[in-house]
Amino acid sequence: MPAPLLFVVSGVTQYVGAAVAVGLFARLAPASLGWLRVVVAALVLIGWTRPWRTRALWTWPALRTAAAFGVVLAAMNAAFYVAIDTLPLGTAVALEFAGPVAVAAITGRGWRDRVAIVVAAGGVVLLAGVSLHLGDDATRGLVAIGVAATCWAFYIVLGRRVASAPTGGLNGLGVALAVGGLVLAPFLAHGAGPVLADARLALLVVVVALFSSVVPYGIEQVVLRRVSAATFAVLLALLPATAALVGAVLLQQVPHGIEIVGLVLVSGAIALTAHRDDATREVPPPA
Repeated sequence: MPAPLLFVVSGVTQYVGAAVAVGLFARLAPASLGWLRVVVAALVLIGWTRPWRTRALWTWPALRTAAAFGVVLAAMNAAFYVAIDTLPLGTAVALEFAGPVAVAAITGRGWRDRVAIVVAAGGVVLLAGVSLHLGDDATRGLVAIGVAATCWAFYIVLGRRVASAPTGGLNGLGVALAVGGLVLAPFLAHGAGPVLADARLALLVVVVALFSSVVPYGIEQVVLRRVSAATFAVLLALLPATAALVGAVLLQQVPHGIEIVGLVLVSGAIALTAHRDDATREVPPPA
């Protein structure tokens, strides 16, 4: 399959998982569901990759980086689920992109990066303005997506280290997710109790983890081996639109007017951050 088509499949899978998660918020706290997604994905990836066979992974520097990466990733997932409990899926995804666009603008060297942050800021302002009119809970959603965007910025910095290490890829990702799940367990595990008494609910949580983490991460590893970082950055611009489409079809969250303009501005900012000479800048989208 062509790399762009694989990427679209990855994005659709990711946000179908998010749409399923929205349907579970009445039975599970969003943050606890985000934690469960991390734990299940960690178990699947560790069972698949068997990282205990890789000695280099168990050195202190490698474990320290994986631990920081995993905590950031787990916090990002939990914050994202809190956000989509009150914000439309497409809006939340677009707002979350403020994190990676800001990283590109701060670390970039050309005019495109500077213009990108201005364009993204315009889109974020429009989307945030729309969200504030959605209800009293919108402020909580905006704060949560701000936390998720900040975590994504750190995810990019730490993700480059994990991916560039000899033990990088899915080996490092599985261990990172396991550490993140353990660190956040004292804060979020208490809300996961209903899963233990309901087999159907437990199955749906597994579906969320597979669709939102395991499958898209695996596909994106394939895509990253096929395309340059510049192409990958352009492909990232498809994700807000993909999330908006999934939200419209599965959750009846149809964007209108200013929301569409905001989505277009954020997507354009993502495309502007593409650089042909930066082969390792981008990492797979996490949410």
